Amino acid sequence: VINLLKGCSWGSLFYIITQNNSVNTMKQFSHKELQEQIQSYIKALPYSHEPKGLYDPVEYVLGLGGKRLRPVLMMMAYNLYREDVEKILSQAVGMETYHNFTLLHDDLMDHADMRRGKPTVHRKWDENTAILSGDAMLILSSQFMAQGCPTDKLPEVLRIFGQAALEICDGQQWDMEFEHRKEVSVNEYMEMIRLKTSVLLGASLQLGAVLAGASASDAQALYDFGIRIGLAFQLQDDLLDVYGDPAVFGKNIGGDILSNKKTFMLISALEKANEAQHAELQKWITAEVFDPAGKIAAVTRIYNELDIRALCRNQIDRLYNEGLSLLSQVGVEPSRKEILIAFVHSLMNRNL
Repeated sequence: VINLLKGCSWGSLFYIITQNNSVNTMKQFSHKELQEQIQSYIKALPYSHEPKGLYDPVEYVLGLGGKRLRPVLMMMAYNLYREDVEKILSQAVGMETYHNFTLLHDDLMDHADMRRGKPTVHRKWDENTAILSGDAMLILSSQFMAQGCPTDKLPEVLRIFGQAALEICDGQQWDMEFEHRKEVSVNEYMEMIRLKTSVLLGASLQLGAVLAGASASDAQALYDFGIRIGLAFQLQDDLLDVYGDPAVFGKNIGGDILSNKKTFMLISALEKANEAQHAELQKWITAEVFDPAGKIAAVTRIYNELDIRALCRNQIDRLYNEGLSLLSQVGVEPSRKEILIAFVHSLMNRNL
């Protein structure tokens, strides 16, 4: 320390002391505190104007709750550099509005009846309402993203948001095409989930950094961190669907098996299976009439024989550790990253 301070003017010394003091005293918000701010902002949005048939479904969708993962990550990334997190609530809610728009249209395309324990919009209202209210949410998300955004940061914010939004469409299209393809490789699947799931997590973190005035290298590292965490999170969902505890996971296991969804688990099993195992998997995939419990048990048995659970677990761990390594490259005090790391760890620590 003495060597570091040698040759410093009193002005420079004062700057070092005050900067270090600001580092130590800058408030770090927990994910629950950020969730509360986001929820309060959403509840205060003026949806009372006409036509109610357009805006009531928007209010309904945003009121269904959820973890508010994407806006929380955006605000946590911002909070690495600044504590006035309320300044980016509009952008954070813009990201949440966009995410919920994608869910609304996904439910429509999948003919889903329920979302978070409530009827989906096309069931509660009708399909035309779901399309139009979804379109309104897409437009609102862009308005929220631009509202109050510093002029010098607006072009980059809209570029990042627009790129992520378009890539999610790419991912959704690949997902739909995979449903009708007999063969999908692991690499193709990983790219699809990167586009469909990870890019919005990465963009949320990147936008938080950009809005806080972080360096381009920090913003990119946070984006890449989000990509790895998003991939790990989706692979964990694949794993939990087969091996999870329904009481913890929040839904019955085996849904992906029953629907023949091309997950990391199924694709890897088909690639590793011997002739007999491959034939049995194909039998269950093509069967139009079957006992659900029997199908889940038979496919899971093949997964066990091929050690697919360990293969998936290793991929999750690799991606998670790569993400933490990328986060370590972000040029802020390690102590400022602790809440973000703890939050991500909690997401990855769901019981199997």
